[in-house]
Amino acid sequence: MHRSPARSSGSPLRVLRIRNFWPYFAGNLFSNCGTWFQNIAQAILVYRLTHSTFLVGVVNFAQFVGVFLLAPWAGSAADRFDRRRMLVVTQIVAISVTALLAALQSTGRATTPVVIGLALLLGLTVAFAIPAIQAMVPDLVGPEDLAPAMAMSSLTFNLARAVGPVVGALVVAHWGIAVAFGLNSLSYLGLIGGLLAVHPRQAPPAAGPALRWRDSLRMVRHDTALVALLAVVAAISLSQDPVSTLTPGFSSEVFHRADTLTGLLVGAFGAGSALAAVTVAGRVRDPVRRLAPGCLLMGLGMLGFGLAPALPFAFGALAVGGFWFMVTNTAATTALTLEVAPEQRGRIMALWSLCFLGTRPAASLADGTLASAAGLRVAAVALTVPVLAAAAAMAVLRSRIPRLRQIGIARGVMAEPPAPDVPEWHREAAE
Repeated sequence: MHRSPARSSGSPLRVLRIRNFWPYFAGNLFSNCGTWFQNIAQAILVYRLTHSTFLVGVVNFAQFVGVFLLAPWAGSAADRFDRRRMLVVTQIVAISVTALLAALQSTGRATTPVVIGLALLLGLTVAFAIPAIQAMVPDLVGPEDLAPAMAMSSLTFNLARAVGPVVGALVVAHWGIAVAFGLNSLSYLGLIGGLLAVHPRQAPPAAGPALRWRDSLRMVRHDTALVALLAVVAAISLSQDPVSTLTPGFSSEVFHRADTLTGLLVGAFGAGSALAAVTVAGRVRDPVRRLAPGCLLMGLGMLGFGLAPALPFAFGALAVGGFWFMVTNTAATTALTLEVAPEQRGRIMALWSLCFLGTRPAASLADGTLASAAGLRVAAVALTVPVLAAAAAMAVLRSRIPRLRQIGIARGVMAEPPAPDVPEWHREAAE
């Protein structure tokens, strides 16, 4: 049988040859770079206005609390409506919000309450975009290309995390915060263009009435494997929060540099993630096998950052943390995607976004509060506990839950599980 060029290479980069994937990849990368312009400029602005790590945490809380509040309804919407159209609408709303923030900053009216309020509004938009975009990736490629496609989709975020903060910090230093906000507003046009250029397969719409919060939770409560995977996603999200919340304080108070060093610190973490995406993350044949060592090594990298005696050590530790963050997140996300039916994927990805982004409000507040009360280093070290605990838990659970060992055992595609292991909600969906 002839094999298409897109599948002839073992590299995750092969999916960029797929006509139905690369426009999405390019547009999402452009948009995510703009998002990091926004994140860096926002953190620097609030830190300059207040000199408070706690209030930087409050801004992050506002940005992600919408994901926590709206996750089940956003996931249901991603299963019931056209995902591409839904994403275009969310990007248009995001353009409006970020353009308003740029205009307010350029006229000197972007106070801390204004920044927090608009971060909250933008976060509500993100809450509906994340499940849709995560659920749409498998609709752009075949099953044999799913693992590298998920890795490349994550690469758009992590490559942007490597480049965006550095360039964003340079923009802030040379042209000001308002320009960084404005460039982010324009960046959403990139994703809109990419979405209009692809033709995702449409999964069968979810039948029945719109789901409630408890209905989404009911999908996983009888499935220990899914609960374990979602817990890993939550743990790595909690432990990577210092990269966003504490780096402005580390720049000024620990390393005694300009606050724009924040961009380089965040970029080091992103560079490690980007390296993992193109070398390791998309080649995971048995994704669950990498979760325990990945969590452990990410935790050690973040611990190294918290205790770094000098700036070069901090850069290296963040790169290590970012590398294993990417490996672990891609493995857990791929395993979750392989475990559910296409018509249920939006709701599972909503729970994924709840664990990955919805935990960020609590992490940001805890991070900022600990830093204010006990110091930046104490906060950074304390936030390594979730991912190190996840490493220990997955080392035990993989040997005790047979279905965890079955995920992705055949070229990244899950084999059919034995009938006794099929969870209750799968059986009811089939009925």
